[in-house]
Amino acid sequence: MIQIAQPVVGDEEIGLLREVLDSGWLTQGAKVAAFERAFAARHGVAHAVAVTSCTTGLHLALVALGIGPGDEVIVPSYTWIASANAVLHCGATPVLCDVDLATGNIDPADALARVTSRTRAVMAVHMFGLCAEVAALRAGLPAGVEIIEDAACAAGAAGPDRPAGGLGRMGVFSFHPRKIITTGEGGMITTDSAALAERLVCLRNHGASVPEEQRHHRPRPHVLPAFEILGYNYRMTDLQGAVGLAQLARLDGLIEERARWAAWYRRRLAPLGWLRCPEEPAAGRHGWQSFVARVDPAVAPAAALVIMDRLEEKGIASRAGTHAVHMQGYYRDRFGYAPDDLPRSRDLSRQSLALPLHGRMTAEDFERVAAALDEI
Repeated sequence: MIQIAQPVVGDEEIGLLREVLDSGWLTQGAKVAAFERAFAARHGVAHAVAVTSCTTGLHLALVALGIGPGDEVIVPSYTWIASANAVLHCGATPVLCDVDLATGNIDPADALARVTSRTRAVMAVHMFGLCAEVAALRAGLPAGVEIIEDAACAAGAAGPDRPAGGLGRMGVFSFHPRKIITTGEGGMITTDSAALAERLVCLRNHGASVPEEQRHHRPRPHVLPAFEILGYNYRMTDLQGAVGLAQLARLDGLIEERARWAAWYRRRLAPLGWLRCPEEPAAGRHGWQSFVARVDPAVAPAAALVIMDRLEEKGIASRAGTHAVHMQGYYRDRFGYAPDDLPRSRDLSRQSLALPLHGRMTAEDFERVAAALDEI
């Protein structure tokens, strides 16, 4: 079976894990701190705060901005459901908007049309590693409405002017094994704001005034910290931080390799008139977390699922790009959404086709995928 995604790991990860195990300090500590510093430097931001997942990172980013009941956050419907769920976990209301059919990214015009007096933030999701049009959003938003980048898929990606994670007020990344670099589970919040970073560090550790890894290395470590705010346990372990350090060192090489094979896919699959392949951005850098094409409904109506079934029979994994949140049962029942309310998100959820793209594939694997699509 050619898998849809597989992580690339080696002796570097094993060596750093051994250092952590030998140290006797397994929870958040020196390796997480080193990972945070390296990640911030790579993405051109002042601060990076490690957390347990991108989902908890999105939740923490919203909490840090004081978003709660009575507030609205605009979220594209064509995204993983965690983007919208994080808003609900704050007690705020997600207002779903539509996306661009060509890129799958948030449509700035549709998002801006949904801004109200209760809007506190817009979640700009960088779908599959392609940065959203954050500048267009910022230009049309009222003062005080923040942009949070859901950069789950965008480690190493860049917009026209700077890397992902520094385009909005905060950026939140995922290190799930489907992503280009992984810590098993895990996430990272980036920001240029020292005040927000300080608040995030406090919130991820139960609201403690002094982080555990600092308290245990200070005089009188037996004196417990004060807890002045309500926080959470969203700490990353040093085992994950060690893996993250090794993975981050691989990041640019992995992106370059995926970009080459994405270009190969586009050339090789060009004769298939029913398949619309993703393109490189005119400015910036695609992170190529996934290669998500679109099955043209005018040529092959409702065929994406059939094609995925056929590929599976041939030993090739594929997936839909993602789902449309407004078509999921919870959102349909709670907010009364119908599929036609956000038609481009609806169409992409039915027509997208993610093909295998990862660093453990061989040239023969890529050709086998292409040959199977030829036959289909």
